[in-house]
Amino acid sequence: MPEIALFIRGIFIGFAIAAPVGPIGVLCIRRTLVEGRVAGLISGLGAASADAVYGIIAALGFTLLADFLTAQQVWLRALGGLFLCYLGVRAFLAPPVALELSSPAKKGLLAAYVTTFFLTLTNPLTIFAFAAIYAGVTSAGLQSANAFVLVLGVFSGSALWWTVLSGGVGLFRNRVTPTALVWINRISGAFIVGFGIKLLLGR
Repeated sequence: MPEIALFIRGIFIGFAIAAPVGPIGVLCIRRTLVEGRVAGLISGLGAASADAVYGIIAALGFTLLADFLTAQQVWLRALGGLFLCYLGVRAFLAPPVALELSSPAKKGLLAAYVTTFFLTLTNPLTIFAFAAIYAGVTSAGLQSANAFVLVLGVFSGSALWWTVLSGGVGLFRNRVTPTALVWINRISGAFIVGFGIKLLLGR
């Protein structure tokens, strides 16, 4: 398969996996509204990086690692679910502070990146999605060099979605009032806790 076609295929895969609005999407939207587009984008790039990690596992055929992650999905689900509940409660109880119009602190951006990276890695649905990619890759008989082209496409597609999401949501940020911010915190927090409970229950 030509490299450009493989790269485009990876973009579609990454975009399709990232696009459904789940807990990471809600976190990205909230952070964009509260902390700005940069914080929202960095949160999305954390998820895109985790997608790239699983893309490497799938593309290079690390079957032992893939089997291990699949076997540990109960623990991964529990860790991810508990962390989501923590983030959700924290968001729900967050006070309606003034929106930060300056650049977020580097420490805050690092935390935004790490949290979404961890949550995406511990999401069993992500593992299963890339298991399907692995099946397609092995049937295509890709070499290692071409596999990395596919992974680069997956990261690019995922990053493209998060750029579009954070940029689009950021257009409405200046219209957010303190009262609206209270409801954004409560609604997003409730959704995130709901996702966490769903993950804990294995549904």
